[in-house]
Amino acid sequence: MGIGEPALHERPVGVAPSGGVALRAQLSAVEFALFAQFGIRHDLQANTQLFRRGDVGTSMFIVVSGAISLDFGAGLAPKQLLCNDFFGELGLLIERHPRSCDARASCDSVLLEITHANFHRLIDQDPATVVFFLRRTLARVVSSEQRLIGQLSRRNQELEAALGNLYSTHNELTNTRELVYSDDLTGLNNRRALTAYLQRSHRSGKRPQGLLLIDCDDFKGLNDVHGHLVGDQALQRLGRILNSVAGNDDIACRLGGDEFCILLAQADVDCLARVADFILEAARGWGSDPRAAAEACSVSIGMALVDEGHHWNDTYSRADKALYEAKRRGGNRAQWFVDRSSGQRRLG
Repeated sequence: MGIGEPALHERPVGVAPSGGVALRAQLSAVEFALFAQFGIRHDLQANTQLFRRGDVGTSMFIVVSGAISLDFGAGLAPKQLLCNDFFGELGLLIERHPRSCDARASCDSVLLEITHANFHRLIDQDPATVVFFLRRTLARVVSSEQRLIGQLSRRNQELEAALGNLYSTHNELTNTRELVYSDDLTGLNNRRALTAYLQRSHRSGKRPQGLLLIDCDDFKGLNDVHGHLVGDQALQRLGRILNSVAGNDDIACRLGGDEFCILLAQADVDCLARVADFILEAARGWGSDPRAAAEACSVSIGMALVDEGHHWNDTYSRADKALYEAKRRGGNRAQWFVDRSSGQRRLG
């Protein structure tokens, strides 16, 4: 073997992520003898940090004895370098090239450092050997880049799969939440959703101001005469009406059977009465539509303003009593609670 054709000392060190064998480039005996003439010796104790990722590189290193660990971060496996391995060559060949890894002595180690000035002396001493070294180094860099691209491509695929799983989980949670908090028949919120709404309102200090309790008039008679399918259609129509009047900060719920409610975040006497009148008129409009005559069903409404000084159950009780009074008066109307002990109408 001539001095211009040094042997390639690259031995397998493990399976590459692409499935091939990852090679470790080492200096041949000829190359090592040449580089040792101009290298600067460094004795490192175990755990000594040689350089950090991002540091500007200006020289390359050769392991004479011991071991050096290269940590590339970002979940990539660290690389262990042993005797005759060289590293940091891009810092020597490319001006002010940032280091791509952390380099640390795994145990007591001896290194040779080749600086820019000494590398030019190497070229003058034996240009053929240096040219062959550079060709081999370039091939190794290209191979490393290809492996890195393969790793990043697989990691990207793994991230895409993880994101897909997250989206699926999010959708499942959303669907589960809708099942837990939604009424199957009308699509309105249910009692669980109402409880959660009240808890959030209490924590935020922004309690709703108005409550409407709505109940279909003679709903049992509608079911008995026309059947439960027609009764379900009547409830769905009422659900659409209530959903149309509930704003983003309000909540419309089906409490069960033919009983519904709306909580308004912003309301006073006039506002609550207007919303109640709209619901009454919309319900009365069923009877004027020949296609929905069988589903015609008037409603009764109990109205109450929320008193922040009282418990929610007190507001609900007053609205419920108002609803009962509307029913007692023949239904198809909205009613405020009347305190019969004082003979006064109570709004809140």
